[in-house]
Amino acid sequence: MNPDLFAYSPIVQRPPLQWPGGARVAFYVGLNLEAFVPGVPSTSIQPGRTGVPDPLNEGWRDYGQRVGIWRLIEVLDHLGVRASALLTSDLVERYPQIIAAGRTRDWAWLGHGKNLSMAHHDLSEEDERAVIGEVAGTIERTLGVRPHGWMGPGLTASFATPRLLAEAGFDYLLDWTNDDQPYPLAVPGLVSVPYSVELNDFALFLHRNFTGPEVVRVVRDQLERLVADAEGSGRVMALGLHTFISGQAFRTKYVEEALRLVVEHPAVWTTTSDEIAAHYRAVAGV
Repeated sequence: MNPDLFAYSPIVQRPPLQWPGGARVAFYVGLNLEAFVPGVPSTSIQPGRTGVPDPLNEGWRDYGQRVGIWRLIEVLDHLGVRASALLTSDLVERYPQIIAAGRTRDWAWLGHGKNLSMAHHDLSEEDERAVIGEVAGTIERTLGVRPHGWMGPGLTASFATPRLLAEAGFDYLLDWTNDDQPYPLAVPGLVSVPYSVELNDFALFLHRNFTGPEVVRVVRDQLERLVADAEGSGRVMALGLHTFISGQAFRTKYVEEALRLVVEHPAVWTTTSDEIAAHYRAVAGV
């Protein structure tokens, strides 16, 4: 627990949270759109390599931009799901076709740092303020909307991060994956929205080496329990996807099967993290 960032609040002692239409679970897809710096330790299928160029790791990641994202877009379109795009600002300029595809589909756009190779806990407050401002400004100039949400690259943050985000106009963040409901942070007006490093393709497919059918089972189990938990007060379910992981051909049909289980459930409100944050702020008076 970090008392300077948020207070302890047992979920069983909060006022009931109601979602639109009487839904029990608010669900969103966190679609990670990530750029990397060659030669800097980053998300890798084979960590520890230091060569530049690094075809093995760079190629694996770049598959997501060239192929994987388009496969996932087809899946999301088929199921009618708007992505919550976790967007690194370096990607905005490198891959305008991806940005155009997201604009056409009215995705929610969140800041996700400049790239996945720059950790925020290593930055001075002055440098972090500049990076957050650059990310927000790049998204606003390109997409015409100021981002409301933020997730730090690799979920890295400093103790100053919430305050700096509020200064830059953000009103919610996903970094603290410690709850099944939104809650207010210590910085006035700033809300934490649930994200998951467990219900996440990186953890399930890579860290745990689950097969596709096992991932479908995990998603089903998560959904069933959250629906049961939400009998008296709503819950949030987030599924984190990466284009170079879930966009691989042999995984996509299982990702689609898992998503279908969720979005076709009568107790689920399929939405975006922006809409979850806005609804919570309205009903909680934050």
